[in-house]
Amino acid sequence: MQTKPETKQDISFEDFKNEILNDYRIAVTSRECSLLGRREVLTGKAKFGIFGDGKELPQLAMAKAFKNGDFRSGYYRDQTFMMAIGELSIKHFFAGLYAHTDIEKEPMSAGRQMGGHFLTTSNNPDGSWVDLTAQKNSSSDISPTGGQMARLLGLAQASKIYRHAKDVKAEGFSVNGNEVAWGTIGNASTSEGIFFETINAAGVMQVPMVISIWDDEYGISVHAKHQTTKENISEILKGFQRTEAEAGYEIIVVKGWDYPSLIEAFNKAGKIAREEHVPVILHVTELTQPQGHSTSGSHERYKSEERLKWEKEHDCNLKLREWMIANNFATDEELNQLEKKIKKEVRDGKKEAWSEFLAPIKTDKKMVVSLLADLANNSENKSFINRLKNDLISIDEPVKRNVISIARKALRYTIHEDSDAKKALQQWIKSFYTRTQPEYSSHLYSETKNNATNIAEVAPQYNENSELVDGRIVLRDNFDKLFGKNPNAVIFGEDSGNIGDVNQGLEGLQKKYGDLRIADAGIREATIVGQGIGLALRGLRPIAEIQYLDYIMYALYVLTDDLATLLYRTVGKQKAPVIIRTRGHRLEGIWHAGSQMGGLIHLLRGMYVLAPRNMTKAAGFYNTLMESDEPALVIESLNGYRLKEKLPANLGELKTPIGVVETIKEGTDITLVSYGSTLRIVEQVAKELHEVSIDAEVIDAQTLLPFDINHDTLKSIKKTNRLLVIDEDVPGGCSAYLLQEIVENQGAYKFLDSAPQTLSAKAHRPAYASDGDYFSKPNAEDIFEKVYAIMHEANPGKYPKLR
Repeated sequence: MQTKPETKQDISFEDFKNEILNDYRIAVTSRECSLLGRREVLTGKAKFGIFGDGKELPQLAMAKAFKNGDFRSGYYRDQTFMMAIGELSIKHFFAGLYAHTDIEKEPMSAGRQMGGHFLTTSNNPDGSWVDLTAQKNSSSDISPTGGQMARLLGLAQASKIYRHAKDVKAEGFSVNGNEVAWGTIGNASTSEGIFFETINAAGVMQVPMVISIWDDEYGISVHAKHQTTKENISEILKGFQRTEAEAGYEIIVVKGWDYPSLIEAFNKAGKIAREEHVPVILHVTELTQPQGHSTSGSHERYKSEERLKWEKEHDCNLKLREWMIANNFATDEELNQLEKKIKKEVRDGKKEAWSEFLAPIKTDKKMVVSLLADLANNSENKSFINRLKNDLISIDEPVKRNVISIARKALRYTIHEDSDAKKALQQWIKSFYTRTQPEYSSHLYSETKNNATNIAEVAPQYNENSELVDGRIVLRDNFDKLFGKNPNAVIFGEDSGNIGDVNQGLEGLQKKYGDLRIADAGIREATIVGQGIGLALRGLRPIAEIQYLDYIMYALYVLTDDLATLLYRTVGKQKAPVIIRTRGHRLEGIWHAGSQMGGLIHLLRGMYVLAPRNMTKAAGFYNTLMESDEPALVIESLNGYRLKEKLPANLGELKTPIGVVETIKEGTDITLVSYGSTLRIVEQVAKELHEVSIDAEVIDAQTLLPFDINHDTLKSIKKTNRLLVIDEDVPGGCSAYLLQEIVENQGAYKFLDSAPQTLSAKAHRPAYASDGDYFSKPNAEDIFEKVYAIMHEANPGKYPKLR
């Protein structure tokens, strides 16, 4: 079904005719899939459908200009394009609609995403890269409108780095930076801030990006007059048009039903981006949406009769058909026969996909019916179990939930019974979950040898000549080692380049490694993270710097919707080992001292969240992460850059383990758990507590996601029998998470003699200045008195009431 990748200079009329007929075949196949897909949703076989009907011709034109090594970052209407490059079959399309969990049957996400979300394979099962230059590539789609734009910037920037950076290893990733990043977006989604942020950034950076805007004048039911100034996105973007004197964009406007003009426009756009590394905006107008936005509604409710009539007349497939007949490429009868054949192929493909989806479930159904029959014959509650069995038999086309739900309910009727039939059903339920739950829960983190938690600790080494230096020097010199031995490592962010970051942790490194590898970025947090994702998808090792933790909120939707879910939603077929570097905690003021950890650890499942207490620990985390293939957020302690640390002799080699806590001080009376800057206060308080005969054990959590995989905190509580978690996050935030991890998941409740407690910051953001910090976040006196109160309750005779 794949289109020919290039139009030859000298091509016979017959070859040209066959190419056009093949394009028409793909367009009609895609349309029939959309039409039949909607019916499958309305009959209940599928849960939801959102299709690419009306966008077929421009996607065919895009496929013709798309070359091996290129990347797509698109949205959920690009099914025709995926069919045209040979990555989506009829059966794949319907398997996605049915949410088939077999990755071979549904190669886009094994049913984890709704249909219309596409990808190609970038990684082998062992996590190693495939040769991205030998195939056409698509980054994994996400549903949030405009969300594809951020990573598009990084996909394009990678070509610039591969073309111009010295010593970068490009084999399997790039051929002289010739690859184009192709983006697609609906006209209404250009109203999103991330669209304008990306457009501006790509124009500044001059990267090979082609963004195609599919314009059908609507965003669900909302007309363009409510979406876009002047109702025309290319009109208001004219200021980005390049001139002879100024860099910018090439802007091309083309009608979405005009086949020859579309071919010309996309070829022109690809050539400009590929050869000149100039970004291009392709505004594809006068498109239609024959079935409306999705299966959740009908467009007849909001479109006028005049508009509906116009859409029928300007349907791009119809226009192609008319053009083919008018130019003697085919007759009406020939096309009728072709269309009839395609309809049968789509119906047959749909039936096969549904049959393959049902087959393993029907096998399980048959097994459970047999098990329930045996169970009923050996139970006092035979009639109730038989009723469940008959309920299952009556479901002609079951889903897995039907089968396992009835099996589990049947066990309730045998609570006080013991039989071989019951044991057989229990064993089947256990084996069912063993093989089925991973289909929905695997690959939240890497399942290869490169999983970061597999990388062993390498302790910092010191000698008699080790000097005391500012913490920033430890970071700087460690980054120097990392960039020296890893030519594909890059770092970028606000103030990261010329001045070496706001705290001088990158001092002098741009001069040494160049402004492509140590780079400044504009004030645009969302696309800084997007750069990281795109670069990582193309084999580079990016560190994306967000200046302060408080500012990460401006990039949070890119982190949680795209980066954190990537490995999971692709079932390990794509990875983006981005390191997000930021700094925070214990500075001063509402916008520079926040602690959003509770939100981050819940929204960033799929990433590691690391909070080192000093810069040596931070350096070790960067070294560990550079050996893994997973994304992480590293939060350096803002007030630690000028604190003195010993300079390790093994910078670039030392590694801080991920998922492992560290016991800073041993004790016997109470376990104190904290992390980051607050940990230093806890250490000081532990010394003060010793003066009143309280021997506290102090544990540095270090990594919040994951937390304490070895359960060392539990070992401590078995000794002390008391627990206090100290955290500068808001009440119920990270401290509540840590409490659940320790008390519930590790089972520490069994060993506690006192109620486990938390000490957090106040519910408001921290007020300004030193007094603001003191009265907003846990201070030394708060910690001391909280611990003393716990000990007073346990032994009031030894620890009389303090106040």
